[in-house]
Amino acid sequence: MKLKNHTIITLLLLSVWVGCISPPDNFPTVPQIDFDDLEFVQTAGSDSLIVTLDFRDAEGDLGLNATDIFPPFNELNYFTNEAGQFITYSERPDDAPDFNNRDWVIFPLINNQEIKDTLWVSENEDYYNILIKFFIKRGGNYTEFNWSDPPYFTTFNGRFPRMLETEQLRAIEGKIRYSMLSLGWNSIFRNDTIRLELKVKDRALNESNVVTTPDFTLSQIER
Repeated sequence: MKLKNHTIITLLLLSVWVGCISPPDNFPTVPQIDFDDLEFVQTAGSDSLIVTLDFRDAEGDLGLNATDIFPPFNELNYFTNEAGQFITYSERPDDAPDFNNRDWVIFPLINNQEIKDTLWVSENEDYYNILIKFFIKRGGNYTEFNWSDPPYFTTFNGRFPRMLETEQLRAIEGKIRYSMLSLGWNSIFRNDTIRLELKVKDRALNESNVVTTPDFTLSQIER
């Protein structure tokens, strides 16, 4: 029951607010970001941890839409055996993990065909265009809090939408307001001191610099 409760409280939705304007033409080809702000907003439902970043990019090829699901932006990679067949849970090898909702997917849709089985998968990091890590500070040392580990088997990596409606390249700058919703922020972190590390990718898979937030507790940034 305890594991079930943890799984429920870490279910999440990701939402992003984006604004941009046309800047000078001497912006970097690789996206450049800076930390701007942090907020923690409690509600009657899911609470929001919100981080705001400033961005600059020379080509403006930032963002992914819901239709951007083909390689290299596919969400999952499927493990196969030596014969090239998908590895199912019933025929999993000894080194395969036990069932969880990160490493196994039930009845996936592949090439518009539903596979009526449970397949071994790995997450494709290029599916996301904003990547985030959490660190807890204890005794002066930072330890990564890995959401993909048990009992959570999840991620707060996500996507923000395309900045420009056309493929025409032009320099842009603006802000990304990235909101992470969860029922479990207070129960997991309580009074812990936390910091975040973030980076973004453009559609050419160029990675930005990594920005680190100041140390914070949830109560310090509550709005």
